[in-house]
Amino acid sequence: MPPRSSVRNENEEMPQEIFTTSHKDLRKEGSDWLVKTSESCSVVAALIATVAFATSASVPGGLDKYGEPVFEDKPAFNAFTISSLLALCLSVTALVFFLSIITSRYEVDDFSISLPRKLLLGLTSLFASIASVLVSFCTGHMFLLNRQLRHVAYPLYATTCIPITIFALAQLPLYYDLIKGIFTKVPQQTYME
Repeated sequence: MPPRSSVRNENEEMPQEIFTTSHKDLRKEGSDWLVKTSESCSVVAALIATVAFATSASVPGGLDKYGEPVFEDKPAFNAFTISSLLALCLSVTALVFFLSIITSRYEVDDFSISLPRKLLLGLTSLFASIASVLVSFCTGHMFLLNRQLRHVAYPLYATTCIPITIFALAQLPLYYDLIKGIFTKVPQQTYME
């Protein structure tokens, strides 16, 4: 059996060359879709980063005369602080992944592992940042309500999760395809003499 790299067809073309030329249109369509998707997600990630930066830099309730947060000993304050910082970190991470997709060279080899992995990690970071922003919003909002209205607000907080849940469910097929594409090994063709 000849080595795989030396196998050529009757036109003296190697398998990689045949694959590249026959899938040129598919590669163009794939790169266009990736750019559009990454640009859209980059806008959302940048907006979340902006909001998360503003909330992570603010202290609900302000500071007391010693410079300590007024609500420092409340559990909601810790949840607010952690979730706003997490939202900032995750949205910036998502933004970096989407920008790396946009600036990619879109070589044939990039479509097998690199680009799907970046898209999967970018989408995961984006969804987690959206969830963190929602947690930050809900915990920050709890400081504004008195005790009687808090129980009324809980169903409203739950309804804020409905849009992200619907969006996440709509993206599940894409997640499944990305994971399957990244972790499924393609069987190698054996060449007979």
